[in-house]
Amino acid sequence: MGTLATIVLVHGIAQEQAAADTLEAQWLPGLAGGVRNHDDLELADRLWRNGLPGDIATRMAFYGNQFLAKGAQGAAVGELTDEQLDFMERLAEVWLATAAEHAGDQRDLITAQRLVAEPSPDDRPQGPKAALRPALNALVRLRWFAPFGIGLAEKFVVRALSQVTRYFTDDAVREYAQQQVLALVGPETKLVVAHSLGSVVAYEALHRTEQEVALLTMGSPLGLRTVIYDRLRPQPTTVPKAVASWHNLVDRDDLVAAHLDLAPFFPPFPGADIAPVTEEPLDNGASPHDSTHYLTKAITGGIVAKALAS
Repeated sequence: MGTLATIVLVHGIAQEQAAADTLEAQWLPGLAGGVRNHDDLELADRLWRNGLPGDIATRMAFYGNQFLAKGAQGAAVGELTDEQLDFMERLAEVWLATAAEHAGDQRDLITAQRLVAEPSPDDRPQGPKAALRPALNALVRLRWFAPFGIGLAEKFVVRALSQVTRYFTDDAVREYAQQQVLALVGPETKLVVAHSLGSVVAYEALHRTEQEVALLTMGSPLGLRTVIYDRLRPQPTTVPKAVASWHNLVDRDDLVAAHLDLAPFFPPFPGADIAPVTEEPLDNGASPHDSTHYLTKAITGGIVAKALAS
């Protein structure tokens, strides 16, 4: 059993080299900054001030270590089963299609549209099972995924896609991740803040608790049909019974989140009237999926302040 928290944080993909402590040290200043930008200075100080956490217990539900286990490094496609490769490629197809429709960078938009329409043999990777992943290889041609070059982009894209894949295809990883959330939720918990894949973990975990909480999701892929939405548990999908409010934040250029309003996908729990509210798109600058950029927005601070005042 972990230390119960007033605010539970849930990280996203590509955090396997981190730890709960290091991520808390990254997220807490951002969380306080958003509250300060909302002009609630006293509450901001209670979250983080002068390099130290305040008196509001805030804990990170950390599950990234599961992707460092033997055979789950998330870096080598050859380590995946055929089923996982298929899932990974279908997720890459969804992200590529999203880029073809929504990419803010004009060159990315044109490139994605070309690759969706007719992938070139030159865009296909080399090596074992390469023919199985043309969409994955196409993603690394986009500047959104490759700001530092294609070599680094392939490592990031493969790692990101494989971690999402492992969550949905490995029940041990899925259970471990959800338990990290549930171990922190108790009578004093008021808010769960979840980013990226963490929003999937939090959503499923909150179906397993009766503690009433507010939910804030950021850069969430929960609405991606077929690859994520249709694999969520339980089915059919609803807002978790324990969720007293649900705010969803999306950057206009966040391709992982795909610009989806979550309300049509998640009706209220039977007998309740809570539906997810997707706020107006944010502008996170050159790092649209970055968790800190989501946290520091004034609108985020307002959501946090309201949840803690309830």
